[in-house]
Amino acid sequence: MRRLYLQIYLTVVGILLLFGFLASIAWWLLPGEERDGHSLDGMAALVSEVLPAPGGAMPELQAKVDRLARQFNADITVRAADGVVLVHNGEPLPAPPPGHTTTGWLRSPGGPMIALLLPDRRWVLARWRHHHRAFNVLGALLLLAAAIAVGAYPVVRRLTGRLERLQARVDALGAGQLQARVQVEGADEVADLARSFNRAAEHIERLVNAQKTVLASASHELRSPLARMRMAVELLPETDRPELRARLSKDIEELDALIGELLLASRLDALDKPDTTEEVDLLALLAEEGSRTGADVSGDAVSIRGDPRLLRRLMRNLLENARRHSGGATVEASVRAIAPGNVRLVVADRGPGVSESERERIFEPFYRPPGAKESDGSVGLGLSLVRQIARRHDGEVRYVARGGGGSLFEVELRSAS
Repeated sequence: MRRLYLQIYLTVVGILLLFGFLASIAWWLLPGEERDGHSLDGMAALVSEVLPAPGGAMPELQAKVDRLARQFNADITVRAADGVVLVHNGEPLPAPPPGHTTTGWLRSPGGPMIALLLPDRRWVLARWRHHHRAFNVLGALLLLAAAIAVGAYPVVRRLTGRLERLQARVDALGAGQLQARVQVEGADEVADLARSFNRAAEHIERLVNAQKTVLASASHELRSPLARMRMAVELLPETDRPELRARLSKDIEELDALIGELLLASRLDALDKPDTTEEVDLLALLAEEGSRTGADVSGDAVSIRGDPRLLRRLMRNLLENARRHSGGATVEASVRAIAPGNVRLVVADRGPGVSESERERIFEPFYRPPGAKESDGSVGLGLSLVRQIARRHDGEVRYVARGGGGSLFEVELRSAS
């Protein structure tokens, strides 16, 4: 198996070898002083024969230097033994440092130059034009950067690309897409991680599906004994302990409501979109549900595409929740168009409100805020179902503190095409 650390290590080694190879080429193209000392001494002797003798006419010396400069495409300067410039072609080159008495390569601000010490003690200084630009310090750094970039990019991009794809599938699983899987690429630690993710995702999907199946089956099976219990209560004589009869009837109703909520929650978990969609008049639907609770309904006559049964349950849960906490005050509900295809449903009450730390938790299944009474008729799933239904219609619900006290629930719905 190809180990990831081995790939990175071999990549670094390859980069170093590539840089060493390029540096070797540069070294061969730019001779060193020690290696080419004899060649430079020979060059100095030849140049001494070409140039006029010391004390000759300066125009003749200038002509010879100009000819050499053209032939070699170089800046050439001739200096006397004391360093005084005699003639030059191109940029005057600096004199050798004090104490320097041998032919060889010298460093100059513009790049390396050749210093030829003639037998008559004159100095001929030459620097090839533009040659130094390829081999100065900046050039060496750029060469190193290019080698590293070329050598490292393929393996780094391949590695990070696989990690990015793995992250995308992890995010999809976290968002509830239980079928999310990642393609296994390669045979290293990242591939092992992908296989581990796929195994974990399959296990999670099996567990969640098993839980949904058990919940739905248990809820369905509970309906039969509940029906028998309801029938038995109905058969009890009306004069025989009426308070027990009323309490049993209320308990059965609450248990039946809980089972209904569980079945709906289980069905919504398995849905990304509603099973059926049609044009739904939200104001008319809200008016029907508002009449059951005595809510004050207002708004715009707007319609969206959605599941009328689910939207009715959303409104009913919000209105029932507001009625339970309103303390007898009138519940206000409205529907407003906020954009083409988008509407906002608002249900408000003048109850005690919800503390800031609880405003998200109230949408969790079976969560009850501190101080909530178990006898208020709530089974703890109403607001959780509201959020599920809203999201199945590409919408969202949120709690907003109402000015002057109370609670306000806003549901934004978009057309579910």
